[in-house]
Amino acid sequence: MPYDPSAFPPFAVTVDLVVLTVRRHALCAMAVRRGEPPFQGYWALPGGFVRADEDLAQAAARELAEETGLCVHDPSVPGQDNGAHLEQLATYGDPGRDPRMRVVSVAHLALAPDLPAPRAGGDASNARWAPVEELLQQGGHGRDGEPAAPLAFDHAQILADGVERARSKIEYSSLATAFCPPEFTVGELRRVYEAVWGVALDPRNFHRKVTGTPGFLVPTGGTTTRQGGRPAQLFRAGGATLLNPPMLRPEV
Repeated sequence: MPYDPSAFPPFAVTVDLVVLTVRRHALCAMAVRRGEPPFQGYWALPGGFVRADEDLAQAAARELAEETGLCVHDPSVPGQDNGAHLEQLATYGDPGRDPRMRVVSVAHLALAPDLPAPRAGGDASNARWAPVEELLQQGGHGRDGEPAAPLAFDHAQILADGVERARSKIEYSSLATAFCPPEFTVGELRRVYEAVWGVALDPRNFHRKVTGTPGFLVPTGGTTTRQGGRPAQLFRAGGATLLNPPMLRPEV
């Protein structure tokens, strides 16, 4: 039997973005308030429909810029203006996930150092950074007094999956350095792990592990007093992509 495209119902493809950063020593995610139906007035992840002339990565970058004013690029592309990390997270295709029509979403995970305050655009009426615990809880109020209503669509599940991806991946890869500036101290890196994992780590044990893991950190030769106290040694990310031994999450 020849292939008949009309035998299959059409559907749309979207990209949704789990954009994570560390602000005020807390793991925060980008949230936008929807300005149009469905779920008008609800908080949601940035994202939108993929256009016919763009691939998924281009759609993700465009939607992020349109809805938040931020630019996140794949770090494998040379000549970048920032050190953000962007990767595909998962695909979501429940038939009822969007009341408008059948929509399949390809979610992306973006990580970057302390990003600036976002600005809303596109079909988003507001944009902000919020602690992931606040966005994932239901009922009550968040840290900034915003009602902790459920996220639109299935974005709570997408956000939870993105947070777990980040938490698990920093165990065995150097991904935690994506939350740091180009030069950072061991203390600043430790606070990234603490924020992402939501636990307190022993400073001496952490220092010994990260400086003893081959290829993880490279001394820059400089120091800084930006944390107060005595000058602290500055490092940059090494060439290792996989950590051996891994940095295992403490059991909580």
